[in-house]
Amino acid sequence: MLHASTANEPEKQGTLTKETCSETSTSPHDVIPGEVYEIDPAMAKRIVRKIDQRILICCLIIYTLNFIDKTLLGYSAIFGIIQSTHLVGDQYSWLSSIFYFGYLLWEYPTTILIQKLPVGKYLSCTVTLWGAIVAASAASNNFGAVAATRFLLGFLEATTVPSFVYIISQWYTRDEAPARTGFWFVGTDVGSIIAALIIYGLGHSHGTLDTWRLMFIIFGCLTFVWGIAMYFILPDTIASCSFLTPDEKKFAQSRVRVDGTGNLDPLMNGNVDWAQVREALMDPKTWFLFASYFLTQISNGGLQNFGSLVVGGFGFSSLDTVLFGIPASFIAGVTIWSSGIIAGRFTNITTYLIAGVLVPPVAGAAIIYTQNGRGVRLFGYYLLQTAYASNPLALSLVATNFKGSTKKMTVTALLFIGYCAGNISGPHFFITKEAPRYATGFRAVFSTFALAIVVTLLLRAYLVWKNSKSVQQLANIDFVGVTNVVEEDITDWESKEFIYRL
Repeated sequence: MLHASTANEPEKQGTLTKETCSETSTSPHDVIPGEVYEIDPAMAKRIVRKIDQRILICCLIIYTLNFIDKTLLGYSAIFGIIQSTHLVGDQYSWLSSIFYFGYLLWEYPTTILIQKLPVGKYLSCTVTLWGAIVAASAASNNFGAVAATRFLLGFLEATTVPSFVYIISQWYTRDEAPARTGFWFVGTDVGSIIAALIIYGLGHSHGTLDTWRLMFIIFGCLTFVWGIAMYFILPDTIASCSFLTPDEKKFAQSRVRVDGTGNLDPLMNGNVDWAQVREALMDPKTWFLFASYFLTQISNGGLQNFGSLVVGGFGFSSLDTVLFGIPASFIAGVTIWSSGIIAGRFTNITTYLIAGVLVPPVAGAAIIYTQNGRGVRLFGYYLLQTAYASNPLALSLVATNFKGSTKKMTVTALLFIGYCAGNISGPHFFITKEAPRYATGFRAVFSTFALAIVVTLLLRAYLVWKNSKSVQQLANIDFVGVTNVVEEDITDWESKEFIYRL
């Protein structure tokens, strides 16, 4: 049951009363209607901690491997892949882009499958397959072979983030979502640091196998093994998990229904609600988020694949370039983690945080474009790293501001269409003949980050307007006797008392 006061102040997780748990249930795993589930705060914290230790650690490891495998191309560029595979002209840029063609092709179909298949097993099989593809990439000797493996890798990795958005919505409340999203997103930076240290060591090897080929074999095998392990570790639902007791499962399910964004366990028997798809397409906040994501990913696509070449162009050796990537990853990781915690603690600050983390990259791009000293340009490069925090913050807005299972997954898919489109186009602003300064690339970085700030602030203005309308409607609603508002798979538009997080 949601009272008028709970629209702005979520129910506390310490005690679930008969009133909050009274709901219609059709699943044998659901909370029994009218039954009282009481739990003390200490036990509540212990349950959430158990969920974190299983779910979040799995997500962090997956995303760490996801990021390493995706960005190995950038490291391989400074260790000879361009020469070994005889790349010419803009073929390297196309290798960067083709990953996202595969990602784009599979993005929406995989969101459908996530709703229909056991998500833990589906994700683990996907991880296993992409590990095999990464390892096989070591055998590539020409543009066609590398392009094929990059396309397949993008196709398979497309499942990762939509699965995580689904999992976070399934296991966590709206207040918990931002920090948890930030936690697994730190995998990008954990992955960068781990990869840099291993690759730095490999760079000193003098074996018969090219360093870049060895990189693909080692990291591909690691991913393959973890994918198999995940099949047995990552549960599909709260009801099917083995690390919670029956009472703990009841509490875990109930608290998400009371203070989440809809029941996803199970997800409407795997059916797609096409009315929710239409609503997602008509919702203005969908397109604000799409535009913001697209703009930031244009820069991401260029910097992720050309970052090592850019830093090397400042006048550093290949091995020094790898080491200088470690502070960059640390800056990005601290920004992602701290902004996620702040967003979870302060309900209506997320859009300000997104705009805020994009300000240093605007300055960084300007410094790299206008300055000549390698020290000051390296400083500008480090300023670019805070931009990575905008991605999990935007995803947390999807998790907290879109209610309705199919609507949420549709918006997630649309965001990653923008993600793919941005990453496909981004590398082509970094023109080979402009190396090592890449003037066009850094003009694009400056412009797209600045525009993303404007779009984010417009999104905030729209959400403030929507909330003011909801408050007016709430004032006219009689909540007496209303007890069944958290179980149905309704959308945020249909839920008149829904208040958006800013």
